Amino acid sequence: MRRCCQGVGLPCLFKGVGMAGPRPPRFLLVFDFDETIVDENSDDSVVRGRALPEPLRQSPRGGSYNEHMQRVLAFLGEQGVRPAELRAAYESIPLAPGMAELFQLLSKHQELFELVLISDANTFGIEAKLRAAGARSLFRKVFSNPASLDRRGVLTLGPYHSHKCLRCPANMCKAKILGEYLAERAREDVEFQRVLYVGDGANDFCPAGTLTAADVAFPRKGYPMHRLIQESQEKQPGAFQAAVVPWESAVEVARYLQELLRRKC
Repeated sequence: MRRCCQGVGLPCLFKGVGMAGPRPPRFLLVFDFDETIVDENSDDSVVRGRALPEPLRQSPRGGSYNEHMQRVLAFLGEQGVRPAELRAAYESIPLAPGMAELFQLLSKHQELFELVLISDANTFGIEAKLRAAGARSLFRKVFSNPASLDRRGVLTLGPYHSHKCLRCPANMCKAKILGEYLAERAREDVEFQRVLYVGDGANDFCPAGTLTAADVAFPRKGYPMHRLIQESQEKQPGAFQAAVVPWESAVEVARYLQELLRRKC
């Protein structure tokens, strides 16, 4: 049984022996959001062109980025920026290269791929963009920091959860989320042949490190997740178990999935 950095057990991803008959392959496809599904950091996109006070202009060093964005959204609300304006900003963020094509492929094979999204952005922005892109129905679950409107109509942000992982920011460990999701699906008698993880950031390296040799990590080429995997492979050969398929365009991910379907494994 696999273990994530939290000690959460991940179930075996292979079909059990003695099942009644052959079943179609089922794959869990996990996506990050910022600079993976979309081509920018959505937090940067929302504040672009807006005058922020000096303390809010730069991301905190050594502090909580989630708490920083709570303050940014509060300030924008105080300045009269309302959710409709923020929603439009999220909706206008461009998709990453090839992502529309990848979504088209996945829409044709929804019986084979189960999609979840794990992101350190926020639920408001993610939901807005996915709906605008016509892709929300592809995702079974979206895991992100909760964002809601307060009594004034101001968008407020909170942390997703707490955890004990020393690698991840205090508000979110994606490995813990992935481990708990796989355990939940196993209790529902859903087992996946492979986990496929598409990401870009340093916080995607933690969950990718829990994958097995049966799984595939798709790091965006040249981004922190890719560099961390390369460093891990150099320092500790074999420690990173999953197959690694870097991508510049999500069309490359789509091609890999098409070949996977042709092989039926």
